[in-house]
Amino acid sequence: MADAPATDPAQAAAAAAASPSNNPSPPTGDNGGDAGGEKQSKKGAKKAEAKAKKEAEKARKAAEREAAEAARKAAGGAAGGEDLAKDNYGDPNHTTKVEAERVHLRDLGEEHVGKSVKVRGWVQNSRMQGAKMCFVELREERNWAVQGVITASAEGKPVSRPMVKWVGALPLESFVLVEATVQKPLEPVKSCKVSLYELHITKCYLVARGPEVLGLGLAAANRAISSFDDEEHPAPAASAAAAAAAAADGTTAVEAAREGVEGVTLDGVPAASMITHLNNPVMHKRAPVQQAIADVRMATRKLFAEYLDSQGFVQFEPPCLIGAASEGGANVFVLPYFDKTACLAQSPQFYKQIEIAGGRKRVYCIGPVFRAENSNTPRHMTEFTGLDLEMEIEDDYHEVQDMLEKTLLYIFRGLAERCAEQIETIRAVYPSEDFLLPEPGKEVRLTFAEGQRLLREEGPEEFRNVSDFEDMSTPQEKALGALIRAKYNTDFYVLDKFPEEARPFYALEDPADPRVTNAYDFFMRGQEILSGGQRIHDPALLEARIRKKGIDPNSPGIKEYIDVFRSAGVPPHGGGGIGLDRVVAWFLNLPSVHLTSYYPRTPKRLLP
Repeated sequence: MADAPATDPAQAAAAAAASPSNNPSPPTGDNGGDAGGEKQSKKGAKKAEAKAKKEAEKARKAAEREAAEAARKAAGGAAGGEDLAKDNYGDPNHTTKVEAERVHLRDLGEEHVGKSVKVRGWVQNSRMQGAKMCFVELREERNWAVQGVITASAEGKPVSRPMVKWVGALPLESFVLVEATVQKPLEPVKSCKVSLYELHITKCYLVARGPEVLGLGLAAANRAISSFDDEEHPAPAASAAAAAAAAADGTTAVEAAREGVEGVTLDGVPAASMITHLNNPVMHKRAPVQQAIADVRMATRKLFAEYLDSQGFVQFEPPCLIGAASEGGANVFVLPYFDKTACLAQSPQFYKQIEIAGGRKRVYCIGPVFRAENSNTPRHMTEFTGLDLEMEIEDDYHEVQDMLEKTLLYIFRGLAERCAEQIETIRAVYPSEDFLLPEPGKEVRLTFAEGQRLLREEGPEEFRNVSDFEDMSTPQEKALGALIRAKYNTDFYVLDKFPEEARPFYALEDPADPRVTNAYDFFMRGQEILSGGQRIHDPALLEARIRKKGIDPNSPGIKEYIDVFRSAGVPPHGGGGIGLDRVVAWFLNLPSVHLTSYYPRTPKRLLP
């Protein structure tokens, strides 16, 4: 049978309303006649006309609803209707594949315009634009982010309205896989580092869902830290209980999650404390500024090794577990070790010297150093990374000082060249002036006494009577750094000939003046980042100086140290230990070394 021809519902309703079969005959009175019948017929006609119009309007509206319903079904928008884009979004499975070319955001260029690409990243921000369009920012690493645009197609695929709505509702910091066509926006996207291109998304899969409420948002994580107070926060379970209690008294979950926020910036983004950062380590590390700091840190390690390798040094690995305090002091971490106790190494000092005694001419090592000092300051940690070197001395200990100076200058110049982009990112959060270096051949090297004299003559009033034979305090160091910057136009300098009382037992006293030693400190922006000098290599002289320092030469660890020099002839040697965390912090002029450590350890912090 042939299909019946389509009929407009509104026309059918109007025709039905006008049909005689649908209009009853006018009533007839007992004495009805022509005049009364005509009057009744006109009245009935008006009623019929009104009814027809009403039915026609109802039919028109029904037709519109049917048309809209059909359109929604075609686009996958009807409740229970087929979503033609259902395979292009959602949770991926083992059969999900995106065949487009894999591209990193930092590599997007003109050659990709008009092409389909595959991108993996975090949802940094999203904004619905009506029901058919959504803008979503995708971040891959550091601050490499791009604007994505997803728009519902008229035919319902490859993008449907439900797909747009789903993408717009993704929690921030969810990790997604997208397929998109690269296009050029009408104007540069100022909110994204990749500003000259945008992604027109055709597929989006949720690889890992973010939480509904972030404990630390990315915007706050990428702000300057408001407080470095390191008191521990409640455990996560306690925090959850606090959030539940807050909900009970009307406080929102978002407000409860903002515990530790110290202030609000002018643009309304909260500034978080160090506690909040460290209690939310994932978001702390996702912040572009923290990733940039970490990049500078690793570049510093590489430059240190790179230069020393070029100077004939060989790397070795000292132990972290030792049998006794490495420098005879009390500031060590002691722990059970089977049927005895062990210590965490305060320094690789002894092992560097053993390497020299063992026939090496020049050695260096990079590794953790532990100090059991209850110092709660922005420049101290109980665990930090040491950059250490030791070398044989042929004529004078200044050979070692010169080597260390050249090594650090190589690092500073290398950082300025290789990490310019990271430094710019960091300065956007922690503003600072360039780290000033001395001109070649004009390096600043003062004796300790000359530094103290400069403080007495040109420094603040409180330093008018500083002594040449007492160690410097931190305020003295900073004041001297400011004087040297103004006088010599450099943030990097050396103080030599430290007082004997301020140096450990293995430092060699100056033969010309035993009140001072052949030892030095290096400074950045008025803060010490390196200690070193010539070591005592004669066992008799070493034992005498150990006794002079009030240490028993037969005590555990010390006796074995002296025996190294008794076991074979050891040449004169010296070296130095550099604090990696401090070098990075002071080069960038950061407010705390805790920012440069991957997982800072302090007297109050052992997690994460």
